[in-house]
Parts: sequence; C-alpha cells; structure tokens
Amino acid sequence: MDVEYNERVKGKKYRCRDCGESFEGVGKHPVCPSCQSDTVDAI
Repeated sequence: MDVEYNERVKGKKYRCRDCGESFEGVGKHPVCPSCQSDTVDAI
C-alpha cells in the first residue's frame, strides 16, 4: 500500500487563556505563538 506524505497536516484552532490570542496549532501540546503559554483551549 502506497502512502503519500506530501499531504498538508491540518491544524486545530486554539485560543490562549492568558492573552486571548487565536491561532492554529498542531500536535498534542500547542503553545501560544504570542506569549508562549501552553494554557490554551480548542475552539
């Protein structure tokens, strides 16, 4: 079975609880790009 690895990984939308920044992140532990907080909620 052939698997293509060139597909784009889809990120989820998050909002930082500390600064309110909304961003798209990937992985199990997203970090806010604005304040580097890991206290984020999926939106």
